[in-house]
Amino acid sequence: MDDRDLELRHLRYFVAVAEELHFGRAAARLHLAQPPLSQQIRRLEEILGYPLFLRTSRAVRLTAAGEVLLERARRTLGNVREDMEEARSVGRGDEGLLRVGFIGSGMLTPLPAMLGSYRGLYPKVQLRLSESYTAGIAQSLSRGTLDAGFLRDGGPIEGLHVEALFSEPFVAVLPVTHRLAERSVISPADLRDEPFVFFAQAAGALAYEKPISVCEENGFRPRIVQEAPQWLTILRLVGAGLGVSIAPACVRQIAGTDVSCPGLQGAKVVSDIELSFRRGEDRAVVNAFASVARESFRTSARARMDASAEISREKAFRRRASR
Repeated sequence: MDDRDLELRHLRYFVAVAEELHFGRAAARLHLAQPPLSQQIRRLEEILGYPLFLRTSRAVRLTAAGEVLLERARRTLGNVREDMEEARSVGRGDEGLLRVGFIGSGMLTPLPAMLGSYRGLYPKVQLRLSESYTAGIAQSLSRGTLDAGFLRDGGPIEGLHVEALFSEPFVAVLPVTHRLAERSVISPADLRDEPFVFFAQAAGALAYEKPISVCEENGFRPRIVQEAPQWLTILRLVGAGLGVSIAPACVRQIAGTDVSCPGLQGAKVVSDIELSFRRGEDRAVVNAFASVARESFRTSARARMDASAEISREKAFRRRASR
């Protein structure tokens, strides 16, 4: 039997039986008689080619194939419901559904302000935010379970459009008791013999390799003794004396009194916050979101440049006044 014979109702019926593990209760839940329900489940099993339930006089249990199909069927039905709701939202003039993923460290950049700006401009959009790692967001974008995402050093990814919106330098993260902790700038070479606390490479390949490359440019590859899932965890472990690290400069905002974050002299590599969505994306709701993101980050960059210029002018004035 051809897979094209499969209908959504087969999946709905199957999920009901799988959740109830009782054909009578499932039939009542679906407002069906039990014989037609049993018939449709048998038809689904014929399409699949394998049994989905083990039936006895006392119980109904899922087979291994049934357990796998239950997860996929729920996801498929969920996606269909979301697609239908998006279509209804557009039909009502609500502009649609937008599912956006972001990396946690993005909350230390202009990203929160950008999301606030978007919400103010498009209050009727159903904006659904979810936090994950760069690799996880990229996978969700490719699978279509996210519409847009903010990555940390995602780099080129097949099938995805990736553009940098925000760049920042890397800094060292040292225990406050470290011999170099009081310096404002150190050389990456100073960390050659130090143990490192770092996040797992699985979180994002390029995000992992960029800070590593800062060390390699200075003739060594860091000795990683401990991995951690979040920058806050890494900061606390460094503060506890487990090692040192290299992080995007934004982590200074959450650094406690037990760590120091000096700059890295001569380090040319920067960390990028990137906007990503599927190539060929033509939905108005995604394009509008991308436009707001670009403009918001540009405005933030101009504000930072103006503030930096003002600080430079003030310092120059003080130097002239002290002469």
